[in-house]
Parts: sequence; structure tokens; C-alpha cells
Amino acid sequence: MAEVVGGAGAGGGGGVERALRAAAPHEVFEEVRAVLARDHGAVGAELLMADYAAARLQPVTAAPYTADSVSAHNGAEGRAFGAQEPYVVPGERGTAVHLPVTVRGDRLGVLSVLFPAGVPVGGLLGPLRDVADALAHEILVADRDTDFFLQARRTRRLTLAAEMQWQLLPGRSCSRPEYDLGAQLQPAYAIFGDSFDWSASADHLTLTVNNGMGEGVEAALLTSLAVSALRNARRAGLGLADQAALADQALYGHYQGRQHLPTLLLRFALDTGEVEAVDAGSPRLWRLRGATVEPVALEAQLPLGMFEDTVYTCQRFRVLPGDRLLLLSDGVYDVLSPAGEPYGTRALTRAVLNTRLLPPSQVPKALLDELPGHRGGVDAADDAMVVCLDWHGRPGPASDGRER
Repeated sequence: MAEVVGGAGAGGGGGVERALRAAAPHEVFEEVRAVLARDHGAVGAELLMADYAAARLQPVTAAPYTADSVSAHNGAEGRAFGAQEPYVVPGERGTAVHLPVTVRGDRLGVLSVLFPAGVPVGGLLGPLRDVADALAHEILVADRDTDFFLQARRTRRLTLAAEMQWQLLPGRSCSRPEYDLGAQLQPAYAIFGDSFDWSASADHLTLTVNNGMGEGVEAALLTSLAVSALRNARRAGLGLADQAALADQALYGHYQGRQHLPTLLLRFALDTGEVEAVDAGSPRLWRLRGATVEPVALEAQLPLGMFEDTVYTCQRFRVLPGDRLLLLSDGVYDVLSPAGEPYGTRALTRAVLNTRLLPPSQVPKALLDELPGHRGGVDAADDAMVVCLDWHGRPGPASDGRER
């Protein structure tokens, strides 16, 4: 009988990490196989990477596309990936242990380990999770020097624009005690210009979303310039309004107003839940508080790059522990039903309530999967993006759940 097993054990992580650091980037998983066999008695192991659409788990093989993928939502591997807990499947031919491969909340895939039939695996779960965690960290490092794991993430070829966009992103999910984040782009293999970015310090989380304009490589180039300018300003220590102003100048200086980019910038104070916001265009912000879904009203300012020397100002609001925020591109809220009703009118509220029990890492894809049904099967006219943030806050007087 299969079971999901919670709780991480201790022990063994340091030796695994040293072994993986010594391996060549493209041989990291082969080293994991050797460690699992030598130190834990495994008779087989397989690594499956989540694909760009977050729909399939793609086996890592020497040559890409040479093994069948499995669902990221169903089956034993999908259960481990979705629950983010080990999933044990005993069988006559052996016991399989499926473990999430995740780093700081970013779900990369699943490590499946096979043991001889009858071998008790309960006491191995802690060390096996250490191996999976060490593998996750090492994959991120290896990606700088090899395409091996990046190739394994794709079930088909990306367009050039999509390649540019995915390389620009910080990840698809992130977790800290104060918040959980998840994000997804669609169509994953042919995205144009929609993009998101985040960065956290000891006291703040900065989150930006860009509602890309245009198509193909031109849209990706526009977004790439904007994101790079925003990062440059943020890393120089500038405030949120000045970050928007610098990116605005960079876009206007290059495009002279011919292209512009609607952007939403948010900066959260982790201690208090105070939020600074610059609404530079059309990305929308919605909030689920209790059972109430409503847009967060912000004063729209000019998109980045539309006019020279635009001055931006910050607005402020507060998030409370338990709040869920959703940041949406117009490829979501403006999608029309066959009757001409925008998705953001009523269908979005239903979808947000229907997904309220899902973790933020799963919410964006669940909302995006609703769009084809709302369109009535009509092909999408625009790319789409959803970012979901669950706010937990820090314990203390400023996070006691009362509005201020």
C-alpha cells in the first residue's frame, strides 16, 4: 500500500554535498546514484524534472526526449511532487521511494529510489531527503555550466523568445517563513513578453510583474531590458519609485516611446506587512481575504518607457497574515468568453475561491488551466501570467491580524 510520509530526518547530508561538489556538472545525478547504492542499498534511481508547463515530469537521460514523461499531478511521482513529501510504494519487485527535489520552495522535480522488496525504508527517509535536498542545490549550481538538466525540463523545443524569457526568471516558486510564492507563464513553450521577478533581503521582499507587449523576440527583448534595468536600480539600493524611473528612462532611451511596458512593482516590509506599490500600467492585483475576493485598488500611472522623464510615486497598503495576493497579466483577466464576458468579471472570483486550499506553487497553473474553458476552446490571443503570494508575516505586535 502506498503512503505519503511526512517529516525530514537528520544525518548524512554533509558527505553527500561534498561528493556532489566534486562531480562534473553533467555527472551530478550519476554521483547521486552511486551514493544511493553505496550508502543506502538502493538498486536503482531515476531523476524526473518538472517541465516548463509544470504538467509533466521528464526523466533525465543522457540524450533528451528519449524517455516517456509522467504526469506532475497523478501517479506516485506526481503525488510526491504535489504534496512535497516522500511517497512510498511497496511492490513485489521492490519498494519505490519518490522524493521531492526542491530548493527554497522552488520545485524542480522528483527523485525516485528503488530498494529490494521487503527492505524497511522508514528509517531511510531522513537520509534520502538529505540526498534529494543536496541534489536540488547542486542542480541550480550545475545549470551555470551545463545544459544537461535544462534540456531535461523540456518535453519539446522552446521558441527563441521563450528561451530568453525563462532564462530571465528567478524560479517558479519560493518559500520563506513570512510568505510563499508561486508563478507560471503560459503558453510555456512559446511565451512572448510576460515576466515576473522577485528578490528578498533580511527585511523586504520586492516583487515585480511585467505585462509584455508585442510578440516573439521583440517582446522578449523589451522585457529583458526592463527587468535588467529594474534589477540594476534595485541592486544599487534605489527606492521603488526610483527603480521604476530608471527602468522608464532605459526603455525610453532605447525605444523613444515606440514600445512601452506595463509593470507593477511591490515592496513588502517583512516585519509589518506594509506594502509600497507602483502601478505603472495594466497588471492587476487581486486579494483573497477570508472568503472575499476583490481587486486591490491602485492609482494607475504611465507604463515604463512611454514618455521621457516620467515621475513615479509610491502608494501604500497593508497585507495581513492569511491574505493571498494574485498578480495577473491582461492575458488572464481580459480573456473573453464566447458571450463576451471578461474572465476577471466573475469567473476569476470563482476560480480563486475554488483553488484557495492549494499551495501558491500550484495556484497559478490551476488558474491558467481554467482559461481555455472560459474561451470556449478558442485559441489564446495573448500570453498569460499568474503570480500567487500567500502572506504569513512575522510573529509580533505588527502581525496580529488586525487591520491598521
